[in-house]
Amino acid sequence: MREDPVFESVWANDYNTYCVRTYNANFGDHCLNGDIVNILNDPSNKIPAADVVIGGPPCQGFSLLNKNREGDPRKQLWRPYFEVVERSGATVFVMENVPQLLNSFEHGEIMGTAEALGFKVWGDVLCAADYGVPQTRKRAFIIGCKFFDPSLVFPPRRTHFNPRKPNIQYSLLEADGKGYLQGAVKWRTVRDAIVDLPPPIGTEIRKVPAPLNLHFGRSPSPTSFARYKAIPKEGMNRFDLQKHAPEITPRCWIRKTNGGTDLFGRLWWDRPAFTIRTEFYKPEKGRYLHPEQHRPITHREAARLQSFPDDFIFTGSKIEIAKQIGNAVPPELAARVADVVYMLLTLDIT
Repeated sequence: MREDPVFESVWANDYNTYCVRTYNANFGDHCLNGDIVNILNDPSNKIPAADVVIGGPPCQGFSLLNKNREGDPRKQLWRPYFEVVERSGATVFVMENVPQLLNSFEHGEIMGTAEALGFKVWGDVLCAADYGVPQTRKRAFIIGCKFFDPSLVFPPRRTHFNPRKPNIQYSLLEADGKGYLQGAVKWRTVRDAIVDLPPPIGTEIRKVPAPLNLHFGRSPSPTSFARYKAIPKEGMNRFDLQKHAPEITPRCWIRKTNGGTDLFGRLWWDRPAFTIRTEFYKPEKGRYLHPEQHRPITHREAARLQSFPDDFIFTGSKIEIAKQIGNAVPPELAARVADVVYMLLTLDIT
């Protein structure tokens, strides 16, 4: 694994102004704001030469949370992505999306388009916890290479393992033939990521050094606070709320007798978090309650559970920063995918 930067970013694009500002604050002033289709149609915009193109065309069109995903035009935004690949002359590309992409009709179109451009292509679903992220988020990656079969090196070997799986033996610190790196260690947990943080102060972004600048809380209603207190133990969820305090359980939850076990749930200290989405500050949206304090997780805690370093600069309002945190590929997972790209670009195939 490489930790020192070996890639130089030369061009980027995002439709969201705040995402562009955040990118430029961290990586250099070359991220262009706007609709990628309009940008590509404007002859004054030049796509620079590049060895690699990485990107995540909007995933909402494929997400199971999107009830109108059939016919959603966002499912076609992979097409301008490949126009960027072609114009840049890249010999390697990486595309990221929700796992449902790999079972979609569009996946076949993507594979066909990439192969027509001369790429050998491979795709797989990776679990972030397997690569050092304290979160069991799963994402699909499609990787293409013009000069080597990426299936021979992708997915990257897992650096971490699930200690709760009894059927895998890890007593020896060496690769076990199941895709683990030599010296693989246990999954990182919520405790590993956030236990050192004090109780949050205030309800707004603070002008103090990181990590406390984004470590602020909310002002819950008396009913919400009572619900938090009614499920005090880690791992509890909406079903426990209904059992212990039915009088303050929302009627819609009582009527819905199955599914959604992570809703209004507390995290476990010694397990990774579930998927951190864009509204992690709303406990009714997922398992986002602190393991023991009566509150949802803070922006800083969510960023750490995504594996962002504390010195990463986020820009925009509370809501915009939450979108950036929740929509991001966890940096530690991205780094392991980048290891594969580096390996491809430095192969000696003469």
